[in-house]
Amino acid sequence: MIEHVGDVTGVVLAGGEGKRFRPYTDIIPKPMVPVGPEEKPLLEHIIKWFVRYGVKEIVLLVGYRWKQVANYFLDGSRWGAKLFFSLDTEKFRGTGGALLNAYLRKLIPGDTLLVWYGDILAPLDINALLSVHRSSGADVTLVLADRYQVPVGIAEVDREGYVVDLKEKPWLPLKVTIGILAMKKSVLSDLADSLGTSFDIMGDLIPFLIKRGKKVKAFTYSGPWYDVGSMEKYAKLNHDELSEFLR
Repeated sequence: MIEHVGDVTGVVLAGGEGKRFRPYTDIIPKPMVPVGPEEKPLLEHIIKWFVRYGVKEIVLLVGYRWKQVANYFLDGSRWGAKLFFSLDTEKFRGTGGALLNAYLRKLIPGDTLLVWYGDILAPLDINALLSVHRSSGADVTLVLADRYQVPVGIAEVDREGYVVDLKEKPWLPLKVTIGILAMKKSVLSDLADSLGTSFDIMGDLIPFLIKRGKKVKAFTYSGPWYDVGSMEKYAKLNHDELSEFLR
């Protein structure tokens, strides 16, 4: 049974130019790329997943060709959601800047943020994530996949320089970020004084919080996840395998 998650605001990063998706994104923004057998927009699947877990207030951080996104989704009522649009500006740049911009504009109503990168699909149990986040008292809880497939072959070389083993694109037992996290909204308070208004969430904000002694909790995820961040990855996507997320 899926329970309502409470005072949570979904935040989807959907404002990038999609340079790795060109020439496709010369015409449409990456959040509108069709995914699945019914070829619905990538962003629509994320919104529906949020609503499924009771996350109905959702802020879309938009920028590049944002009017296409706004004209399609409107207020979100078609999916049982209430959408807010935060438009990127020259002053607030990067994923962190876009998030800070929405916060300073008071577009985030809840005290807990569920941040989701707009090119990631994962049938993640949002209740489980938020339960860990709240029970641990963490400032931020990062979703980490428990393994990662290296996109190249890995060779084992002996002392004499001979290759004695070769594994093509092996899965390695690494904890890797997949672009999903929960955080207290208070984390964003006074952040501009420390990081400015142009910074990255994973590259700047999280390391900054760790150095400041904030609680950054790990939530290990063992299920499938799909990065739709480039034309190459999109071309290799098996749309039928996404059935659990798209249903």
